[in-house]
Amino acid sequence: MAFGDLLEMVVGFGKFQAINIALLSISSSFIACNNLLQNFVAAVPDHWCKMQQGGESSRYLNVTEEFLRVFLPMDREGRPDKCRMYASPQWHLLGTETQGNGSQPDTQACTDGWVYDHSQFTSTIVTEWDLVCDRKSLKRMVQSIYMAGLLIGASVLGRLADKYGRRTLLLWSHFMVAVSGTCGAFSSSFPLFCFWRFLSGFSLSGVIVNSLSLNIEWTPTRFRLPVTMCSSFCFTIGQVLLAGIAYGIKDWHWIQLSVSVPFFAFFLHSWWLSESARWLIVNGKEHTALKLLKRVAKINGREAEGERLTVEILKASAENDQLAAKKQSVFDLFRTPIMRRITCCTMVVWFSTSFAYYGLSIDLQGFGVDIYLIQLIFGAVDIPAKIVAYLTLSLIGRRFTQVTSLTLAGSTVLANAIIPKDLQTVRTSLAAFGKGCLAAAFTCCYLYASELYPTVVRQTGIGLIATMARMGAMVAPIVRMSGDYIPFLPSTIYGGVAVIAGLTAFFLLETRNIPLPETIEDVENRAKKNSKRVSKLRNEDVPLQEAQESLMKQRV
Repeated sequence: MAFGDLLEMVVGFGKFQAINIALLSISSSFIACNNLLQNFVAAVPDHWCKMQQGGESSRYLNVTEEFLRVFLPMDREGRPDKCRMYASPQWHLLGTETQGNGSQPDTQACTDGWVYDHSQFTSTIVTEWDLVCDRKSLKRMVQSIYMAGLLIGASVLGRLADKYGRRTLLLWSHFMVAVSGTCGAFSSSFPLFCFWRFLSGFSLSGVIVNSLSLNIEWTPTRFRLPVTMCSSFCFTIGQVLLAGIAYGIKDWHWIQLSVSVPFFAFFLHSWWLSESARWLIVNGKEHTALKLLKRVAKINGREAEGERLTVEILKASAENDQLAAKKQSVFDLFRTPIMRRITCCTMVVWFSTSFAYYGLSIDLQGFGVDIYLIQLIFGAVDIPAKIVAYLTLSLIGRRFTQVTSLTLAGSTVLANAIIPKDLQTVRTSLAAFGKGCLAAAFTCCYLYASELYPTVVRQTGIGLIATMARMGAMVAPIVRMSGDYIPFLPSTIYGGVAVIAGLTAFFLLETRNIPLPETIEDVENRAKKNSKRVSKLRNEDVPLQEAQESLMKQRV
C-alpha cells in the first residue's frame, strides 16, 4: 500500500488538517505584505531641491509655485524640476509666465538636499536617505537585495528541510523573519536596512517552502487543490491588507514593524504543528511517524484506524513505494530523462512567472493612479482570477491552466506596452487583468510543482525552482530601469518572457487526480505508461485513417 493510500485510510481529512491549514495560511497573508512592502516603504513623493541662498531657508518653497520659478527650472510638464536648480536665484522670473527670451540661466544639481511633499507619505526610506535623482537606483536595489535573500534562502533552506525536517526549519524561519523585520524597522543607516531586508527575504523562503510542504504532505490527494487554493487566497488577502496598513500608518518604520511583529505569534503557534509523516518515513523514523499518525487519527476522530497501524505496515509501505534510505541531491533532479524535463520546464515557468509578476506589482507609482487604490485593485483582481484558476485546475487540468494563464498574461502585458500613457484607465485595466492572470499562474505553479516532484526530492526540487523564481523577482526591478531610456521596453520584456513560459509549460506532465509520486522511479514509470497509452491510441487510429483515405480515393 502506498503512503498516500495509507494517509487516506488511517488519517483522512478532518479537524487536524483544518487547524494545520489555518495556522499555515495566516502567515501567507503577511508573506504577501513583506514581498510587496517596497511599494510603500520606498515610495517616492514629489520633491525638489532645497534652497539655502543668502542665509534664507527653503521656507520660500512652501509659499507658491510662482516662487519656485525663482529657484528651480521647469520640466517638460511645466512642473518644478526634481533634480536641478538655478545656479543663482532668478528674481526677474517672479510672477511671470515665461523664463524670458534670453539665454537660459545656468543650472546645477541639488547641493543642499531635497524638500519632500509629506501629504501622502509621512516618511519613506527615499525621504530618509535621499534616494532620488542620481541615487534613485539605490531604491530599486533594495528590492533586488530582498529578492536575493529569497533566492539564496530557497536553495539553502530547501536542502536543510530535506535533512532536518520541515517543522524545524519552519520554526526557525518564523522567528528570524520576526527578528530581522523588527530590526529593519529601526535601521539607522541605508546599508544596515539593506542587510535586514536581505535576512528577511532569506528567512521568508523557509516559511514559503516549508508551509507548502507541510500542507501538501498532510493532505490526501483529493483535497490537495482546495488546500492550495486556500493558501493562495490568503496571499491575496495580504495584498489588500497591505493597502489598508499603509493607508492608515504612512510612516515606513511602523509599516515595516506592523508586517514583521506578527511572525513572533506565528513562531509560537508553529510549535503545535506536526512534522511531515512522509519525511519521517523517508528518513527511517518509522516509530516517530507511527506515534504522529496515531495522534492525528485521534484528532480526526479515527482512533480505531490509528490503533491498527503498526511500524511493520509503515515499513511495508516504504518498501512498496521504494522509499530508499539513501539521500538525494540536486543532481538527481537531472539524472533521468523525465525528471530532467520536469526540472528544466518548471525552472523556466517559475522564473518567468515571478519575473513578470513582480515587474508589474512593484512599480505601482508608474501607473499614475493613487498608489493605495492601485494596490487594492491589484489585490482584489486576484480573487476572480484564482476562482477561475480553481475551476480549470479541477475540471480541465494543471497543464492547461499553467499554459493558458501565462500566455494570456504575457499577451496582455505586451499589448499594454503600446498603449499611450495618457490612457491611464485602459493601461490600468490591462495591467490588472495581466496581474490577475499571473496570480492564477502562481497558484498553479505551487500546486503543480508539488505534484510533479516525488517525495524524496520534493523539497530539493521546490527549493531549486523557487530559487529561479526569486532570481526572476530579483532581476525584475533591474529591467524596470530600462524604462528610463526606452519606456516600452520593460513591458515588452515582461510580456515576452511570460509567453515563452506558457509555451514551455506545455511539455509538462498532467497530474490531476494522480497520487503524489514517492520516488524518481515512480515519475519515470508514470511517464512511460502515458507514452505507451498514447502510442496504443495512435496505432488504433491507423486502420481508420487508411480506410478513410481509401474511401476518398474511390470517390475520386
